[in-house]
Order: sequence, then structure tokens, then C-alpha cells
Amino acid sequence: MLNNIVIAGGGVLGSQIAYQCGFYGKHVVVYDISEDAIKAAEKRVNSWDQDYRDDVSATEDQIKAAHANISYNSDLAEAVKDADLVIEAIPEVVDIKKDFYHRLAAVLNPQAIIVSNSSTLLPSQFAEDTGRPDKFMALHFANHIWIENLTEMMPTKETSEATIDSVRAFAESIGMVPTLVKKEQPGYLLNSLLVPWITSAEALWGNDIGSIQDIDRSWMIAKEAKYGPFGNIDRVGLRTAYNIGKETLPSLTNEKEHKGLEIALERMDKMISEGKLGMESGEGFYQYPNPAYEAADFLKHGDR
Repeated sequence: MLNNIVIAGGGVLGSQIAYQCGFYGKHVVVYDISEDAIKAAEKRVNSWDQDYRDDVSATEDQIKAAHANISYNSDLAEAVKDADLVIEAIPEVVDIKKDFYHRLAAVLNPQAIIVSNSSTLLPSQFAEDTGRPDKFMALHFANHIWIENLTEMMPTKETSEATIDSVRAFAESIGMVPTLVKKEQPGYLLNSLLVPWITSAEALWGNDIGSIQDIDRSWMIAKEAKYGPFGNIDRVGLRTAYNIGKETLPSLTNEKEHKGLEIALERMDKMISEGKLGMESGEGFYQYPNPAYEAADFLKHGDR
């Protein structure tokens, strides 16, 4: 069983994975590139306490135990020295990931498994960089993993069956439901459905066809959903959505949609530079902790 877990990257999803692993009794080290990043990661991990109280009825003893299982380190060699499994959850930028895998390969013990939480990139893009293609695959988590407890396993042609079995058992041991993506697919199963939904909404906004609120209202009313695409971006984090949008943009052949997404990304880049990162910073497309889409009258009136 994989019990010593290193989470590389303490962002929105990295911090959630760390908390979930600690909550289920795994020994967790959160690695990030600097002491400032480590402090931010620890703050994010601590921020999930109330969600676990509210959503899974966690007791104070369980929360304390989860935190006791989690440590933090900005020294990569030290962080991974006892690792059974490294979960890469760093930015969705190919060069950044490749650089990390090269550095990791130089210090990681040969028995350890590596998985990527990449939302849109293929594991075969990085398999050789890890130095252990048979012990590498993708394992994608959905946001708010303690509720949306889906993990998507995407091996490469070189991934061994033993690795797949070990990763599946690990996912189940932390309360996840692992699904298998049988062939490499950008976006896996979930994001193959989700990304077009988000980029379509961004293009509508970029082309000034609808307001953020009315685009979200349209979805929420029609699909009886708790939030729309822009509420979802806030939950995922604007930096992640921005990086995915940049990766998606070249593939859009519809000129109008391409232009709309391009404008939306320019607007989002400005928001990010202003510190409007979504739910994690208290402001994105909405303000938190009480976003407008949760107000009782949000679905009763459209924008004028």
C-alpha cells in the first residue's frame, strides 16, 4: 500500500489532495518551490477545516489527526526521501512540469510511483522525463475532492499493470472512486466535458454576448445547478482556468469563438495580476464567502 505521499504543489487542488490524504491516515509531505509558497500552501490546507466539518461531519479529533499527518518542505530531496507516491499538482505549463520531473528523477527512490494531476496534458508528454515511464501515469482529481470524490486514472502505453493496480488501491484508500481512461485523451473524461463548457462561456463573455451573471443564470436555471461556469472558475481558481484556456485557444477553429476566448483571457490575466484569483483569494468573478449566485434572489432577476 502507498502510505508515504508527497504532494508537489500546494495550490487549490494540491492542498485538497494533501488534506484528504492526511484525513485518511496517510503520511503526507507538501512540497513547493519556496518558503513563501510553503506558507501559502499551509494556509490553504488549514482553510479546508470548516468544509470537512460541514460536509463530512469531521470531528475535531479527526481534523487534528489530519494536520498531524501533514508536513511541509521546500527542499525537494528531503521532501521525497521516504516517498511511496509523488502526486504532481504544479501549474499546467509543459516546460515547468518537464523541469520538475527532471529534478525529481535525480532524487527520488527507484521504487516510488509518480502521478500527474494535470487537467489537460497527456502523461506520455512527460513519461521519459520522469526516468520511470513504467511507474508513471496521470491521476486527476476533481475540485472539492471530499465531496466530488472522482479520480481519473490515465496510464500511458508504458505504464505497468502493477502501477495501475497500486494507484487504484491508493485512490480507494482515501475515499475516491477511480475511473479508468482507457486511451490517452486530453481532458480525460470529466474535463473533456467541462472545458468546452467553460471556454464557451468565456467566449460569450469575451464577445460581450452575455454578462457573467446572466451566463451563469442561464446554466443554473436550465440545469438546476448550484453554480454556473464562472462560479466554477472561481472554485477551480482563475490561474488554472487561464492556463487551460491558453492551451485550448490554438485548437479553436471558429473565428468568433477564438476571438471571444482571446479577449476573455486578456481580461482574466488582468484579474490575476490584481490578485483576483477566485474563491481562494476572496474575489474572482464573484466575492466570497457570500457570492452573488448563492443569494436567494439571484435566479429571480436577470441583468438589464
